[in-house]
Amino acid sequence: MGELLVENKAIVIPGEDLASGMDFLPSFGTYRDKDRIVASRLGLVSIDGKIIRIIPLAGKYNPKRGDTIIGKVEDVSYSGWRVNTNCAYPAMLSVKDATSEFVGRGADLTQFFDVDDYLVAKIFNVTSQKLIDLTMKGPGLRKLIGGRVIEVNTNKVPRIIGKQGSMVHMIKEATGCKIIVGQNGLLWILGDLKNEIIAIEAIRKIEQESHLSGLTERIKEFLEKVTGKKIEERQGEENDLSKET
Repeated sequence: MGELLVENKAIVIPGEDLASGMDFLPSFGTYRDKDRIVASRLGLVSIDGKIIRIIPLAGKYNPKRGDTIIGKVEDVSYSGWRVNTNCAYPAMLSVKDATSEFVGRGADLTQFFDVDDYLVAKIFNVTSQKLIDLTMKGPGLRKLIGGRVIEVNTNKVPRIIGKQGSMVHMIKEATGCKIIVGQNGLLWILGDLKNEIIAIEAIRKIEQESHLSGLTERIKEFLEKVTGKKIEERQGEENDLSKET
């Protein structure tokens, strides 16, 4: 007979026993040692039926094909752009993946994107050596103009977005800000100064309290208090990717 030895959302350390018996299955961040499931990293326990996994509390972004990210142009070459994607691995955006326009040999590519520009892009390939290829061809993929970019713990991105975009939608509704959440832990926020600051405070609160129960209600109460608005909880859109600025 299997037995859970920890509660859901408990913080555990490597080597800590999570369950005994064979009724439960190990997933990310855990492993089986005979009849026990053991944590292999520091993080938050997530129990989904019989599956036990660990949600890391910290860590750098691990690029994956299909991720929508926010990147910063670091260099412009004759064939494309080198983009910082908030991880240790280099990313390239080639001319053919950046625009459908004809670009002649030797053209000045800064007319499209220049050093220090922020982009919303999609990862379409990650090689075995962790070289990243980006594309700008898709709904909402574009250069970001104005606003500000902040960095969050990449492991907290799902909580910031919320179920079907509900959390980020609530922040956008309360502040009137446009917000794009990159899966690499960079967020773009555009609004007036006061509301940008409120949005950032809400996002930081989610980051700090994501492991606690009742998070949605606490964020709702915080936003209502600082904005004076009555907020209706409802499902939202994951990102402002389909909307132009």
